[in-house]
Amino acid sequence: MDHGAYLADRPYTVGYSSRGLVIDGTPRVLVAGAIHYPRSTPEMWDSLMKKAKAGGINTIDTYVFWNMHERTKGVYDFATDRANLPRFLETARRNGLFVMLRIGPFVCAEWNYGGFPQWLRHEDGIVFRTYSAPFMEHMRRFVAKVVAVAAPFMPERGGPVVALQIEN
Repeated sequence: MDHGAYLADRPYTVGYSSRGLVIDGTPRVLVAGAIHYPRSTPEMWDSLMKKAKAGGINTIDTYVFWNMHERTKGVYDFATDRANLPRFLETARRNGLFVMLRIGPFVCAEWNYGGFPQWLRHEDGIVFRTYSAPFMEHMRRFVAKVVAVAAPFMPERGGPVVALQIEN
């Protein structure tokens, strides 16, 4: 079944039942393949997605690499070259593909430092991947930023993002 109709800039719903994911009241199976947007150029994304879809994929799974988007504490880049998450999400929408956005903060993708920005290790009292107050505050700030950037691509706005995942 083609699901491109759900991605035509019209709002739709995403929920679940005891049997799985439900999109606009219809049970759905997500067949996902990973495309990590920073590992290819924006010019490649359309071709990669077309090939994935032709191979039977209906969902793109991608990590959001914190150290790609906040190289300097408090300075975010979601618009430059390989960091252009909105362009990646728009490319998925144009190709009629859903997206599972894996925010991290830790990513298990053979990526430098697990995706954590280098400046984070110098923060006082930081203990990675725990409930330590400094870690939770930095993580909360980053996750809030990612959600704000992805908001135009959520189902209620006709966007391709059908799932968000925190942590690996």
